[in-house]
Amino acid sequence: MDFILRILMGPWTTYILYTLGEHGPQRFGELKRRVTGVSAKMLTERLRSLEQAELISRHYEPTIPPKVTYALTARGRELGGVLEQLSALGEKWMAEDQSHAPAVAQAAE
Repeated sequence: MDFILRILMGPWTTYILYTLGEHGPQRFGELKRRVTGVSAKMLTERLRSLEQAELISRHYEPTIPPKVTYALTARGRELGGVLEQLSALGEKWMAEDQSHAPAVAQAAE
């Protein structure tokens, strides 16, 4: 458990993996737009870390300008179900919190 948590607990890691799982292979700029709020520096660090952990692959094409595409590896795709469950749980909790918010506001009045 420690091994996988050390990989996944980095900032933005699960969001990046989830985005690649949902949208398929993407270039850096596409990922940066989809992973709202991440800086270019942090995204670069996370992508390198995920590549070292063999959860994503980096495909480089020596064109002008160079084209680099990131995609989940087989190992990264194994996390797909877990990330989908986390996403569903997050949506459920958010809906529950929103349904409780009006009741809390009324009780405060």
